[in-house]
Amino acid sequence: MTTPELTVLVVDDDFYVADLHRRQVEQVPGMRALPAVGTARQVRSVLAEQHVDLLLLDVHLPDGDGLDLLRDLDVDAFVLSAASDAATVRRALRRGALGYLIKPFASGLLADRLGAYQRYRNVLDERTGVDQEALERALRILHSGDAVKAASPSRSATEQSVLEQFGPGAGAGSGAGSGAVELSAADVAARVGVSRATAQRYLAALTADGLVTMKLSYGTTGRPEHRYSRP
Repeated sequence: MTTPELTVLVVDDDFYVADLHRRQVEQVPGMRALPAVGTARQVRSVLAEQHVDLLLLDVHLPDGDGLDLLRDLDVDAFVLSAASDAATVRRALRRGALGYLIKPFASGLLADRLGAYQRYRNVLDERTGVDQEALERALRILHSGDAVKAASPSRSATEQSVLEQFGPGAGAGSGAGSGAVELSAADVAARVGVSRATAQRYLAALTADGLVTMKLSYGTTGRPEHRYSRP
């Protein structure tokens, strides 16, 4: 199972800042940045012509309030603004912002939040149903950024080894197509050198964090098999 590339539109009337954020988006695998825009009118024009998954939206625009614009749009958005008063932050969240980054922020923070957004989208995949557990997990991922990946240092080496089995050059498992690496828990166990139960435990944790996806593969006989791949 592959995850479609996510399209991001940066909205900031400061050309230098807008270009900086656009280039940061382009550095995130699986994300594509459209040419940045600087006005509310331009945002509406872009959205009328093509699909956008995520806005990186400033509050103060030359032709209007970014938060008024946010209220009128049906698109995911992070607000990136120097406005740091609580009233503005609350208003942004009330009008639908998924996150709020106060400028200037640390260089890695935007990449961290973009990665969290990708994993949030992986969990809330439109091709699958959502139960309450998945919803809670998606919200934790979105609001904690990449903190979940560092939650268990004692198992990080094995977990990283499991994850690396799905990376470039790992080789395709049986049933993989178009170069995708799709593996069962038994495949991962054999590659990493751990028991199947241990591999299954790490795969379940990585799936919960949105770092791998799981699907059921139905054979001609027997029970369906869980198969895993990178989003």
